[in-house]
Amino acid sequence: MKSYHTLSDDELIVLTKADDQDAFSMFYNRHKLALYTHAYQKTGNLEQAKDLVQELFTNLWDRRYTLPHILNIQAYLHTTLRNRILDYIAHHKVESKYLDSLQEFISKGHCMTDQHIIEAELAAYIEQTVNALPPKMREVYTMSRYTPKSHREIADELGISEFTVKNHIKAALKIIREKLNRILTFLLFI
Repeated sequence: MKSYHTLSDDELIVLTKADDQDAFSMFYNRHKLALYTHAYQKTGNLEQAKDLVQELFTNLWDRRYTLPHILNIQAYLHTTLRNRILDYIAHHKVESKYLDSLQEFISKGHCMTDQHIIEAELAAYIEQTVNALPPKMREVYTMSRYTPKSHREIADELGISEFTVKNHIKAALKIIREKLNRILTFLLFI
């Protein structure tokens, strides 16, 4: 029976390449604690740290026949673990954002980001439609919607009849509704 305790890491790797599971177990036991500790410090999650280290060694065992000669096994192990940790952190951030978005969707029944985009696009479309109105109609409509003036006050200020003010507002609303109906119908089919 071999005494694996006295063998160097390089010797253990050579034996591992020759399918010596005991040599690999010794190599694993020699390095696992330092790697677990490092992974735990970076992830803050003991189970995840164990999984990352286990995956590293499983991958090492699976690739034992094709492993290149490694000059500094400590650096190799830490670099490989660091890359696995970075992948985990990146995946965890994406997963957290997804879960936050999903939770928001569940609690509010819709995705706020999409709602804000749609509202902004509709507001811009309405503004574009209002700006395309004939000048006098646009002026009357704008005064009626964006200032606290009555139809009488608008009529007096512009020197037109109150009836004309009502007609301009009615015509402007009809144009805006028709254009919005087209865009909303389109949005329903998206």
